[in-house]
Amino acid sequence: MATPAAMELISELEADHGPLMFHQSGGCCDGSSPMCYPKGELRVGPQDVLLGKIGETEVWIGSAQFELWKHTQLVLDVVPGRGAGFSLESPTGKRFLTRSRVFTPEEQAALEAAPPVRGT
Repeated sequence: MATPAAMELISELEADHGPLMFHQSGGCCDGSSPMCYPKGELRVGPQDVLLGKIGETEVWIGSAQFELWKHTQLVLDVVPGRGAGFSLESPTGKRFLTRSRVFTPEEQAALEAAPPVRGT
């Protein structure tokens, strides 16, 4: 899920860079930031889980982070500031931010009925 501000920035970045992908960072240098790349620039593997798509843009997360956050809905948003060093929005004066809310018991049950999709 993404806010209208995030959708607008994604559209701007797609116009400049073509198809995109996101990977929810698990920390280290850039903190727990959603990182935006040209599609295919970051190789995903069996340790990555596909959270879903925002339009045609895939959103991935590492399996360790997925296990910690699988009970929450992650919402991509945009705030003023400098993006993470390797993320495409870095020079725009905006940065992507992940907001979250805990899934309801009904939503959690529906998600548990379908296994996550992992990278190859």
